[in-house]
Amino acid sequence: MRPLFAMLALALSMPAFATTYEVDGAHSQIGFSVTHMMVSTVRGTFGTVSGTIEWDPKNVAATKVSGKVDITSVDTNNADRDTHLKAPDFFDVAQFPEMTLVSKSVKNIKATGFDLVTDLTLHGITKEVVFHVNTLSGEFKDPWGNIKAGTTATAKINRQDFGVSWNKGLDQGGYVVGDEVSIELDLELLKK
Repeated sequence: MRPLFAMLALALSMPAFATTYEVDGAHSQIGFSVTHMMVSTVRGTFGTVSGTIEWDPKNVAATKVSGKVDITSVDTNNADRDTHLKAPDFFDVAQFPEMTLVSKSVKNIKATGFDLVTDLTLHGITKEVVFHVNTLSGEFKDPWGNIKAGTTATAKINRQDFGVSWNKGLDQGGYVVGDEVSIELDLELLKK
């Protein structure tokens, strides 16, 4: 009998395995917003995103994330502005067509979410950025039998840190484009 109890105790003490999810690019969105002319906010999205999340709700600290965004898919609902954003003044998509994100660690774990410390690479520059991530939803089966989950995450960056520095001064003071950029991830995930 004792060997059976020992085996049971060992099985219960073994770590659970993380579930791997892929970002469902057709149902996910990467959004951003930035102040314009000191008086309004311009919002945009990137339409092409991919990535994976390794998630174990019993071991949130072990969460691993990697993602890729096609910068050429930028859309601010204004074709002229989008063309300017793709030019060397801003993203310079001819040289830097992708933005990538790779997780480094997890901190401040709570029931509602956690902070994900990442290396964000944009415009050829990598900086540490912390995203606040909402705890992944429960799993649901879609009408085609796929298992889905979802989450959202937010962060703020200074675009100057990434060499995205074009600006123009205003006569009354201030600048055309703010430096602080808010990033919002709205992700639908497909269980692998």
